[in-house]
Amino acid sequence: FLASICIIPLILCVLFVSGVIFFICSLFLCVFVGFIGYSLMNPFNLLCVMQTFGWKPDLLCCFLISWSFLEVTSSSLYNESFQAYAAGAVEAAVTSQLIYKHWMNTLMGYCGPFTSDIGYCERLKAFIGTNMQWVQKQIQKNPSSPYWYQVHLALLQLKGMEDSYNAELSFPTGQFSINPMGFLLFQLGGDLEDLESALNKSSQTRALGSGSCSALIKLLPNNKELLVSHDTWNTYQSMLRIMKKYTFAFKASPSEHNLLPGRTQAFSSYPGSIFSGDDFYILSSGLVTMETTIGNNNPALWKFVQPTGTVMEWLRNIVANRLASTGREWAEIFSKYNSGTYNNQWMIVDYNHFTPGKSNIKEGLFVVLEQIPGLVMFDDKTQELMKKGYWASYNIPYFVDIFNASGCNELVEKFGPWFSLDKNPRAQIFRRNQTDVTDVDSMLRLMRYNNYLEDPLSKCDGCNPAANGENAISARSDLNPANGTYPFGALKQRPHGGTDMKMTSYEMYRAYGMVAVSGPTFDQVPPFQWSSSPFKDLMHMGHPDIWNFKPINAWIMDLNDSYLLGEFVCSSMVRDVCCSAQFLCVFDWSDAAISTPGF
Repeated sequence: FLASICIIPLILCVLFVSGVIFFICSLFLCVFVGFIGYSLMNPFNLLCVMQTFGWKPDLLCCFLISWSFLEVTSSSLYNESFQAYAAGAVEAAVTSQLIYKHWMNTLMGYCGPFTSDIGYCERLKAFIGTNMQWVQKQIQKNPSSPYWYQVHLALLQLKGMEDSYNAELSFPTGQFSINPMGFLLFQLGGDLEDLESALNKSSQTRALGSGSCSALIKLLPNNKELLVSHDTWNTYQSMLRIMKKYTFAFKASPSEHNLLPGRTQAFSSYPGSIFSGDDFYILSSGLVTMETTIGNNNPALWKFVQPTGTVMEWLRNIVANRLASTGREWAEIFSKYNSGTYNNQWMIVDYNHFTPGKSNIKEGLFVVLEQIPGLVMFDDKTQELMKKGYWASYNIPYFVDIFNASGCNELVEKFGPWFSLDKNPRAQIFRRNQTDVTDVDSMLRLMRYNNYLEDPLSKCDGCNPAANGENAISARSDLNPANGTYPFGALKQRPHGGTDMKMTSYEMYRAYGMVAVSGPTFDQVPPFQWSSSPFKDLMHMGHPDIWNFKPINAWIMDLNDSYLLGEFVCSSMVRDVCCSAQFLCVFDWSDAAISTPGF
């Protein structure tokens, strides 16, 4: 296929990648990237020339905002499979140091040579291998299917990332394999939480009751604005973060002519990942999609987790974000091939159906989906949002059938209202405090709220001490005493809590804009500090010691077509305004050699 685009000898640009990349703890960068080399004699000898502007080596980004930024854009002039592979390759090339550190911090020992759970690791490798083989067969059997075409492109992007990082670039022309214990583990982070239970891992990562995220959708007074916000809850070792923006010139399928509805995506992410994982996305379709984890506590349902006939959640997530034009379409696409892993409540907001000040919105604005093994349910909840003025999500299923089938009713009987939809601590805090939200700043304060020492709603029945850092909108479980008494694992001291906050609005989303904060909350509690933490011996390569970062604005365009990234502005029209130096990075497709002459 490459030969077909070599007819005109002077075609130079095979893939155009432009971006603004802030390297955590390395360089403060504004990056403009382009594939420009091309050879008729050897079409596989592709040169990627990366022109990088404006580095300031005395400014370490991790001590400024603690976000890296990456933007990747591809051209519709070229083969989409090649675009996908090359996009992954370029991302790995420019974020390789972050990838290494993130792997060391989060996955280094997972099913490694010194693992104590050999049986589980063998079962996991076999499961992943069988699943990937089945997926590849579906791709081959359904070449004109939009669904399987997008699965194929996503896997090619991941393959390019893995090959680039390993300096083994070779564009696959047929069926290809991906190392089940390599970059695929970065994508499977959420799926692994449930695969560990389904495959009988002896020591499981997820503590009983452990939440993964808080979310709030809030209509401001008189419906003047619709705010959408999300807190990631995760282990503190995961806090190397990249804010990403992908614009891929993909069509739904090879036979179609129109570009994807979700061709542009802005999302919070991690090194080595090609999707969010938090999850929080702003899409060119007008959709904003996000989730909080609901899990599964019914062992009888694990029989539905099978390696054939299913697509892992991270892939279904990517495909739905790309193909869907409406919230209902998103839910229908995501529901296919339910893997029963990374079981979440998804919230899909369609800003195409929102008009500031309008109150008679009947449907289409808001769809809720919940997944557990063997069952997916979704419904339009626009009317409930309009009536209540908000929707809060806090790791408890909304749909009664999902709640009961997943075992939540039994948890309520055993442990009390902490596991209930209405009386969970976060449910009560959201219900009480959401009326105070009148603008972006007050929304931010609510999403970073943790006043567990003073708030009676943060008290824990059966805990000693009663005040518990888990029982807040943005958890700080590290603040719970190690010698306390707790009825279940989520309430114990652990290196886990709210690790960020993201928020967008009707005003911001059209420019893919969001307000974001990285790190655990410190509004009413002390900032998290590794050196004084009980967890200081955990691997945290590339992390700052103290996490007390201010909110930033990400991907906001001003009238001069500038990207506002934190406190640093790089104009896309006059880029040399932020340039103090330049260097040329040559990426050779034939041998994956990278050099930086003059740097």
